[in-house]
Amino acid sequence: MNKKYLCLAVLCAVGFTACNSKKTEKENVEKPILVEAQTVSKTSTNKTISVSGNIEGNKTVKLGFLVAGKVDFIAINEGEAIGAGKLLASLDPESYAIAKDMADATTEQVQDEYNRLKEMYDRKSISESDYVKITCGLKQAKAQQRLHTKNFNDTKLVSPINGVLLKRLTEVGEIIGVGMPFFVISDIQTVKVNAAVPEADLNQIKSGGAAEVYISALDTTFIGKINEIGSVAEATTRAFTVKIELRNPRLSIRPGMTAEVKFPSARKTEMIVVPAGSILHDADNSPFVYIADIQGNKAIRRNVAIGKISGDNIEIVSGIETGEKLIIGGQNKVSNGSFIAIK
Repeated sequence: MNKKYLCLAVLCAVGFTACNSKKTEKENVEKPILVEAQTVSKTSTNKTISVSGNIEGNKTVKLGFLVAGKVDFIAINEGEAIGAGKLLASLDPESYAIAKDMADATTEQVQDEYNRLKEMYDRKSISESDYVKITCGLKQAKAQQRLHTKNFNDTKLVSPINGVLLKRLTEVGEIIGVGMPFFVISDIQTVKVNAAVPEADLNQIKSGGAAEVYISALDTTFIGKINEIGSVAEATTRAFTVKIELRNPRLSIRPGMTAEVKFPSARKTEMIVVPAGSILHDADNSPFVYIADIQGNKAIRRNVAIGKISGDNIEIVSGIETGEKLIIGGQNKVSNGSFIAIK
């Protein structure tokens, strides 16, 4: 090969290699990930008193028959509503109807005899003792008549209140005794929440004030009114019973449900609160955040413990300190040690 062309080829190869080397060095320079950050600080807020509670009806009655017999009809099932004065259940009335008919006939007979003897007594045709005897006999017959009429009427059991049947402890065909409570009805148009408040927090709660009630079974929060504060602490827990009244027009709140009750307090507390979106979760669902290392321009992962949720913010109980820079934008793009730049 001609020496002239050989030198030219060598020079081209060297130049090409040098260009590729510069290009590779340029590509190896890491580009920073742009993130947004805010300084961690504490927020002063009113302390919330949070306790558990349970739901009960505004008025609950236990009902049973005043006479014994065989159940022949039950109007509703558990969980169904019933109005005041509506028939709830009844017993077989035949025996009581017969007794009432006999009492009616006896009363009619004695009344007729009384009417005849009264005319004779007015004419002085019978003695005073005979008149007193028939008068007492008529009173006794009428008393028996009222008794058997009442027994006959008591074979029908009606609801004394508007409410919902909570319990039904008998079935059609069962023979039942007198006075046993076989039905439990509760008025739940308005319900009460019984909450146990520690004695240290009791002075922060005022009668007539508002309380926030979260019922997990309904996944709904209600605002209720504090209408009763207990005056005696429970012996073992030293907690006082506070009752909150809730309106329940749709009857969706039922006795026996549990609730989380929050009372506002005048006491102040300081906490670290961060945007909910800045908190990430790993494969084990453990929460963590990224802190911006300003000097090293790096993202540092921190495991955190979270507390209460308030709207779009979450309390951080531990894991970060005031004055640090919390990454609140672009945190999904970084990993521990990533090269970053703050917008």
